[in-house]
Amino acid sequence: MIAGRVWKFGDNINTDLILPGPYLYRSPEEQARAVFEANRPGWVDQVKKGDAIVAGFNFGMGSSRPAARSLKNCGVGFVFAETINGLFFRNSVNFGLLAFECPGVSRAFEEGDMAELSLEEWRVRNPRSGETLSVSRVPDELLSIMQGGGIFPLMEARGLIAPRA
Repeated sequence: MIAGRVWKFGDNINTDLILPGPYLYRSPEEQARAVFEANRPGWVDQVKKGDAIVAGFNFGMGSSRPAARSLKNCGVGFVFAETINGLFFRNSVNFGLLAFECPGVSRAFEEGDMAELSLEEWRVRNPRSGETLSVSRVPDELLSIMQGGGIFPLMEARGLIAPRA
């Protein structure tokens, strides 16, 4: 089981809000420091390693910028949303960020709640309320990439590419 404190966001959170445009060509560390600075200033100083994002519909809409990597780099352990934009989901897989669709999740959690994720059962539980929801399954190979830290770390581990210097 994976558990994390919940940070709640609404519908249509776009990649511009997650990773602002002026930071696109900066280092991954600088990008992580800029996450949500436009709509939640100071959030990166409050989020802790392993925390969870719970969001509404169409999370991660917009461009293909590495917003998923920035969320992972600032400590986010997993993301649940009513729906996740397809491009953002694929970037989440590639960068090793656990991101899942979960119908009803935005009403089942409040900011500050804990979220307990079981990938064996494909369920998320709110210990405060006792409510348990089904998480939409992802194909095993995509889950393997996410759990392996992303596409490049997994390819390195499998000997398909040389390790980074």
